[in-house]
Amino acid sequence: MALFNLRAVGVATLVALMVMLTAVNGNSEGDALYAFRNSLTDPDNVLDSWDPTLVNPCTWFHVTCNQDNHVTRLDLGNTNLSGHLVPELGTLEHLQYLELYKNNIQGTIPNELGNLKSLISLDLYNNNLTGIIPSTLGKLQSLVFLRLNDNHLVGRIPRELVNVSNLKVVDVSSNDLCGTIPTRGPFEHIPLSNFENNPRLEGPELQGLASYDTNCI
Repeated sequence: MALFNLRAVGVATLVALMVMLTAVNGNSEGDALYAFRNSLTDPDNVLDSWDPTLVNPCTWFHVTCNQDNHVTRLDLGNTNLSGHLVPELGTLEHLQYLELYKNNIQGTIPNELGNLKSLISLDLYNNNLTGIIPSTLGKLQSLVFLRLNDNHLVGRIPRELVNVSNLKVVDVSSNDLCGTIPTRGPFEHIPLSNFENNPRLEGPELQGLASYDTNCI
């Protein structure tokens, strides 16, 4: 009987630890999303369900989780949000889809988004983003869709992106980019129309050599 009780206590302890671990993971992701929430203005109250007191954010509207209660999708496209992206978004290591298109998001793209190792789609088009395209996005080896068009981004197209072998769609049109257009790796099949309306952007690079014009900032 004593041995049985000991085993029962052991199982109960293990279950408790698993519950605690799930809560910690959930709270960590919830904290990251709530930090993002606090950086936004939400005139249509689409984020009213984002309650930071819950164990995890899987019951929040516009948030999708997997069976392990990890956040995998953030669907906030065309929701009339304004504000800024926050570095904390880079802690959502299971995130696959970051959909923030057609809003009024301002400021820069955080380097920390390069930590989203599971990311498949990054849709930030039709906002008011400024600054450069972070070279850290070249670490996103699962990335298939990168849409940054119709913003106010400057600088070069990061050459680190040519090493993202899964990349199928890149659209950086209608920004203020400069330098040359990559031609290696996935860029070999990206149509030139996806780079148009960048007055300072030159044509495709020659022999895989990027332009290093000092005025390209």
